[in-house]
Amino acid sequence: MITMAPITMAPITTTMTMDESAREAGAADGAIADWLGPLLAWLSPSYPTGGFSYSHGLEWAVEAGWVHDVASVVDFVAAVVEAGGGWVDLVLFVAAWRAVLADDAAALDDIADRAAAFRGSAETAAESNHQGAAFATVTMAAWPRPALTALWRRRQDAPLAHPVAVAVACAGLVPLSVALPGFCHALAANLVSAGVRLVPLGQTDGQRALAALVPVIRRATAAALVTDLDDLGTSVPLVERASMRHETQYTRLFRS
Repeated sequence: MITMAPITMAPITTTMTMDESAREAGAADGAIADWLGPLLAWLSPSYPTGGFSYSHGLEWAVEAGWVHDVASVVDFVAAVVEAGGGWVDLVLFVAAWRAVLADDAAALDDIADRAAAFRGSAETAAESNHQGAAFATVTMAAWPRPALTALWRRRQDAPLAHPVAVAVACAGLVPLSVALPGFCHALAANLVSAGVRLVPLGQTDGQRALAALVPVIRRATAAALVTDLDDLGTSVPLVERASMRHETQYTRLFRS
């Protein structure tokens, strides 16, 4: 069982600024066809980012006996999403999306630097940065987005974390109220898929796990919308330990 310290958040009274609400309304009224196709492609497990090859330390947690059934898979993924690397990704996603809409390249570069550094282990850094680079490369070729191309050119050889790459592609096209929970759901689904293969679980149990995570995704995305970057942190040392132990695990199916 993975346990995590409780997280206290400021009361959520509003989730978007007036400018963001106006953009959301405009996108929802008449432009669904413009963003639905790209978003479904970008968040699909078939999008060639290599996400299927990463488990975020879950592989070692299974070997150690911490994760062994549906409930413990849900517990592990919830810890990642609400207090671990997934939580960090959600807050950075929001910040990057807003920086693009504000046309603030300096802020976006700072967010990209922070996202590349904000990792608990070498494997989770590689997990995020490799997927970010793959996402950017494929998206610029198949679904070009000017802001993503500009960021990629500025970064040159610097790492580009996955949540920042996806957020920049979505900004100005996909409403934040859709893009953020979509990204979170894709993250959770990838870890559940890893759990299905590792525990192993049946496909139906995998869907039970994902259904149980819906309230977690809702809470985490709502909190991410009102969390300042300066308040960002993690509180899941066992997840981080699992990732570090995975680096020297004797038999491995996954890269993290």
